[in-house]
Parts: sequence; structure tokens; C-alpha cells
Amino acid sequence: MPAKKTALGVCVSKKHGTSVKRNRIKRLLREAFRAVCPALGGQYSVILIPKQAEEYSLAAFEKSLRSALKKEGLLR
Repeated sequence: MPAKKTALGVCVSKKHGTSVKRNRIKRLLREAFRAVCPALGGQYSVILIPKQAEEYSLAAFEKSLRSALKKEGLLR
């Protein structure tokens, strides 16, 4: 969604595990967004809701985020 400044919202439900696991997922998502953010073609508000998985990694989140933003036409 277009916005006045780039913003990120992260929502991780209790289905993902304990608070330690949920906080790790949030940290990974924020870091993945920081890596992808310079390639955004404007100012947008982005909300990320991860799917449940056995393991979470920064590379997987970054790849998924890039593909989703490319599909929407938001990457330069």
C-alpha cells in the first residue's frame, strides 16, 4: 500500500511456538526487509505474516519477500 514513508508491520501468531521462537521470526523478518528495502520503487507500508514451517532462515525470508514484492511490481 502506498504511504508517506516506508513502514513494516509483522504479525506472528502463537501457532509458531514460544515467545522466543516468535521473537526470532520477527527479527529475521525485519532483517530480511532491511535487505530488500533499498530495492523498493517507492514508499510503501508492508505487513508480513509468515507461514508455519519447521525451520526459519534469513535467506528463505529474503527470497520469499523479494519474490512477493516482484510479483506485485514494487521492486525496481
